[in-house]
Amino acid sequence: MRVAVLSSGGKDSTAAWWWAVCRGWDVRVVLTLIVEGDSPMFQVPNTHVVEQQASVAGVPWDHRRISGEEGPDLQSLASMLKAYDLDGFVSGALRSDYQKNRLERLGEALGLHSFTPLWHQSPIQHLRGLVEHGFSIAMSAVACEGLDASWLGRVLDHDNLDALAALSATFRFNVDGEGGEYETLVLDAPFFSSALDLTWTEHWDGRRGHVVVT
Repeated sequence: MRVAVLSSGGKDSTAAWWWAVCRGWDVRVVLTLIVEGDSPMFQVPNTHVVEQQASVAGVPWDHRRISGEEGPDLQSLASMLKAYDLDGFVSGALRSDYQKNRLERLGEALGLHSFTPLWHQSPIQHLRGLVEHGFSIAMSAVACEGLDASWLGRVLDHDNLDALAALSATFRFNVDGEGGEYETLVLDAPFFSSALDLTWTEHWDGRRGHVVVT
């Protein structure tokens, strides 16, 4: 199976990428849409880091810069997909019907299979499974009550996941960040030849914050 992986550099798209690798599929390219505004469809912060992830995974990387406007965003993705000899593409959609449906319609239009291997996985089990299998996942943005500046840049481990689960129960946010409560950046994964060595600056406005990889 010749596939492209749609990746933002976060935990879910990287987990979907790993799923394709474990199946022995031919990952021809990793594709990233770099949003220069806001987007209901694609992750925004630090997506340029996917270039380094692709490098340590030994896979070519391609990207387009988009405004995040609905319509042109998928047109940009379609133009990238059509440039490669593919059977399908893989994404890390978890529970967003909006995201999954748009990708499936795009696949149908292009004659490609759209694979969403993480669809409706148990949120906390999904996170624990990634940590158990050697994923190094850093919090790159937080944007909800219950997550303060101390979470910025924090690498998730079992103790952090226990604390995150307790906070999600108290403050009623999605423990896997599916509602935009936080964003992540994967520093290492089982199929990387080495971990990423990144530096960043932290930005906090009193209610929400993010890191900028420098």
